[in-house]
Amino acid sequence: MELFSHQALDHLIATYGYTAIAVVIGLESMGIPLPGETILVLAAIFAATHVDLNIWLVATAAAAGAIMGDNIGYWLGLSFGYPLLRRYGHLIGLSDGRIKLGQYLFLRHGAKVVFLGRFVALLRILAAFLAGANRMKWRIFLLANAVGGIIWAAVFAFGGYALGTVAFKIEGALRPVFLALAAMAFFGCGFLMRHFEEQLQAKAEQALSGSLE
Repeated sequence: MELFSHQALDHLIATYGYTAIAVVIGLESMGIPLPGETILVLAAIFAATHVDLNIWLVATAAAAGAIMGDNIGYWLGLSFGYPLLRRYGHLIGLSDGRIKLGQYLFLRHGAKVVFLGRFVALLRILAAFLAGANRMKWRIFLLANAVGGIIWAAVFAFGGYALGTVAFKIEGALRPVFLALAAMAFFGCGFLMRHFEEQLQAKAEQALSGSLE
């Protein structure tokens, strides 16, 4: 069983419940590339089909993990800045182009990146760190971060819960077909984001040409 397969995440949710949700999402928000969004959706579906989890507590755990993790990421950025990304970013798939993309978006749009970054996989692991590295005022960061974290948690928690509720009512052979289509709707947008990311990287390189140093 792979470390972060759906089966492994299901096991984490069933064994550790809300703690697993908050920890995985918190670590992802700090800058570690973990499947935070995936575990949130799976936990929401789990809450819809089992009595062990309450959907309101799932959303609360997700929001708390996101906010706390982002604030730790902000502190890391404030304390260590870009040298940390430059030295170790390649180990987690953060190329110079991706680092520059995050820097470009943050410098151009500030608090919007912190808020919207919660909904985009690439920015979700970079936005808080870049906010600290660029000396964004903590109060502004906290507001944008908290609002984004709460809305993100609510959207994916209650969306996943609705998905699980409908799937539970569908009987027979239609259930796996419905779940497969729903999974594509939730996670398939990543393929579309890849092309958009490449376009943004080109703009970032044009605006911030030269070495990251």
